Amino acid sequence: MKKSKIEIKWALISAAMYLLWMLLEKLTGLHDKYLEQQQYITALILFPSFIIYVLALSDKKRTTYSGSITYKQSFLSGCLLSVYIVVLSPVNQLITHYLISPDYFENITSYTVQKGILTKVQAIQQFNIGNYIITGLVAGLITGVIFSAIISFFIKSKNINHEQEK
Repeated sequence: MKKSKIEIKWALISAAMYLLWMLLEKLTGLHDKYLEQQQYITALILFPSFIIYVLALSDKKRTTYSGSITYKQSFLSGCLLSVYIVVLSPVNQLITHYLISPDYFENITSYTVQKGILTKVQAIQQFNIGNYIITGLVAGLITGVIFSAIISFFIKSKNINHEQEK
């Protein structure tokens, strides 16, 4: 647990950022009045998420490895961070659904049916807490591993002794 203290800290920061983002979406009308814009704005959450990964892996490099980290060490730390973020994602989804925006699924279902995008049955099957939890788990893990791979390439120390990788 002590070895993953940094990853846990940054996973909690990521979870808080997500909840703040959802609250801002709700307050700005993206979960009801401006629902048609929500899918585009929600995608922008990738930017602060990426920044959190950069800060987390930089923190790991500085704190745990005294400023010198290999690609493998950084990548594994990023993957561990991803696992912790994914573990917290169902809690985030439940908080978002039940506290921040309890009418979101009803709104998005009505919107997609009204616009002819989905039938009512299809919309109900797609827009529900179970689907959002599963999507969050899968997408969070995939995104986290990709972020970790990219960021680790830039975070790794140059001219590092390869003995550290073992």
